[in-house]
Amino acid sequence: MNRNVERGAATRAHLIEVATRLFSERGYDGTSIEAVLAESGASRGALYHHFPGKDALFWAVGEGVGCRIGAQVLAAMEGAGDPVAELRAGLLAWIRLACDPDVRQIVLIDAPAVFGWQRWRELDEQGNLGAIRAALAYAAEQGRLDPGHVETFAHTILAAANEVAMMIARAEDPAAAVSAEESAFAAFLDRLLGD
Repeated sequence: MNRNVERGAATRAHLIEVATRLFSERGYDGTSIEAVLAESGASRGALYHHFPGKDALFWAVGEGVGCRIGAQVLAAMEGAGDPVAELRAGLLAWIRLACDPDVRQIVLIDAPAVFGWQRWRELDEQGNLGAIRAALAYAAEQGRLDPGHVETFAHTILAAANEVAMMIARAEDPAAAVSAEESAFAAFLDRLLGD
């Protein structure tokens, strides 16, 4: 690999790392490009070479946090058994992640405001709705729910999981809120899908 390309990739990664920490600690509105430059030691030209503006930098940060969320959710789903058990494990892992400072501030508080609710929702649907739909289709094949309800239930579960995560993220004490909300959401899934 060309040394300049390596250096550029390292600079980009460092900018994202610094910006992730700052967006997590200060929020989107409280984080300026100047703060990212000061903390990273990068030049303005280097930052704008990789990101046309603050929104693009925030998008890259969100993608990074999203990848971490995906990896943790998939790890929680491993060995859960059938697709419904995997769905339950993944959704409960997502709810627990609402306490993670990066997830809380970047994904749950700032992303809907920065990108707009509709775009945030569309991104979520692209990634998660299909997996939920597939698990529910499996449940319908097993006679656990009416096949005609799969689409509506998939949207309902996605919305409910996100709303519970938002409740935790916006709680005065997210760590205290997570156990009660996780328990309530698990009971909701039990009633919807059975054991």
